[in-house]
This record gives sequence, structure tokens and C-alpha cells, in this order.
Amino acid sequence: MAWGPVALFCLLWSSAFAGAKFGLRDCPPLTLLTIRFFLAAVALLALAAWKGSLRLPGWRELGLLALLGILNNALYLGLSWMGMLTVSSAFTAVLISTNPLLIGVLAGPVLGERLTGRKLAGLLLGLAGVALVLRSRLGGMHEDPHGVWLVAGGLVALVAATLLYKRHPPASGLWLSTGVQALAGALALLPFALLREGGQPIAWTANLFWSLAYMVLAVSVGGYGLWFHILRRSTATAASALHFLMPPLGLLFGWLTLGEHVAAMDLVGILPIAAGIWLATREPMNKGLSR
Repeated sequence: MAWGPVALFCLLWSSAFAGAKFGLRDCPPLTLLTIRFFLAAVALLALAAWKGSLRLPGWRELGLLALLGILNNALYLGLSWMGMLTVSSAFTAVLISTNPLLIGVLAGPVLGERLTGRKLAGLLLGLAGVALVLRSRLGGMHEDPHGVWLVAGGLVALVAATLLYKRHPPASGLWLSTGVQALAGALALLPFALLREGGQPIAWTANLFWSLAYMVLAVSVGGYGLWFHILRRSTATAASALHFLMPPLGLLFGWLTLGEHVAAMDLVGILPIAAGIWLATREPMNKGLSR
């Protein structure tokens, strides 16, 4: 993996929660996600047209992209955001951050990727670092069981989407495939947003405008584009290991933009996380010599 796109992806992806919190002050979650994905679809398909790659995919490809959009957008974020209405954001971050471990275990039987002892040690070390970062936020919390199941459903959707993307990589270009996924996510969320939040008011403030602009351009276009770029060029295990960085970086953005408290010990957790990612993503030295 090229570490420039990786670093930018981690910064954009981890900043999404802080950006969303600004928008959620003025708009309910499913409605905000639906608007975000519709706007992202327009931007991404416009990019595809500008690049000359806008074409109607075949029915098989279209069905694959629609399924990926429902898993990656509607279910993963929809369930996670709904779960966070009744469970803590810290618990949500820890639970979602276990996805590299699940993908590392499932990538063998599903994708034929070999889970070496080094990779498994890296995944476990990264998971330990996440738990260390958020240990104080989990102590003594009594989470709502319904919210826990919603967040767990979002985790399953993210894992399934990653494995499906690697098992059946879309033939369409990056911008077209990501745009179709965003549109599918918006269409899947729309009826639920109308039924559940149709009567709730939306305050069309400058705060909501800038939050939407950031989530559409920086996260949906930039973050998702970089994620699929990385996923195409690396193994599912290596790519998903980067998600271990999201909780500490999310805490950093919460401190910078929202004034949320970050303890000194939170930063210590970055060390095992970084070591775990290095173990999970580096290639063995003798691999290059054997070619």
C-alpha cells in the first residue's frame, strides 16, 4: 500500500464522527444520512461523467453495486447511528473496531487469504490498543441491549461488504461504482427516514450546511473513494487493519472540533495500534526474494 493515500484515508474517515455530530444537532440521523448519500451520488456520478466513465452497468454488476451500497452505506452507518441514540459512542467505536479481527478470521475461508501468526498477533494487538484507548469510557457503563444489537448489525454489514467487495470486485470505474453505491444507500434509507423521522423538524442552518458539505465531499467522495482504492490494492485483512486507528483519531478530532476531553493515557493506546497495523500489513522479507 502507498502510505500517502492510507494516511489521508485515516484522517478523513476518522473525522466523520465529529463532522456528523455537528449535523445531528439540526437534523435526525436517518434523514441526514439519506440527504448525504443522495448528494454524494450526484457528486460521484458527475465525477464519473467528467472522467468519461459514466455508463450503465450490466444487471449483474448493478445488483452487486446495489448490494454493496446497502451494506456499506444504509446498514453499516444507518444501524450504527441509530444504535448511538441509546449506547455510548465509545462502545460503538470499540465494537465497530473489531471488524479487522473478524475479517482476518473470515478472509481465509471466504477469500483464501492466509491468516499467519504474525497477522493474527497484529490484529489482537490492535484490538488491545483500541480497548486501552477507550477503557475509561467503557468502565461502569450500562449499555442498552437494543442499541448494542443495532451497532452489532452495523459491524456485520461492514464486514460483509468488505468481504463481498474482495470476493467480487466491481468491474466499473471507482467513481461510477462508488456513486451507484451511494445512490443505492440513499434509496434504501429513504422509506425508513420518512416513516421514522418524517414528522421531526430540520433546522436548515449554516452549521448543517457545512456538516453536509464536509461529509459529502471529504468523507463520502474522498474517504470512500480512498477506501475502495486501498481495498483494490491490498488484502482485506491488511486494509481493514487500518480501522484500528479510527477510535484514537476520532478522539483527537472530537477534542479539536468539539472540545471533548482526551486523557493522556488515551494516547498511549496508539502505540499498540500502530504496532498491530505494522504486523498485520507488512509483507514477509523472504516473499520478495522468492519471486
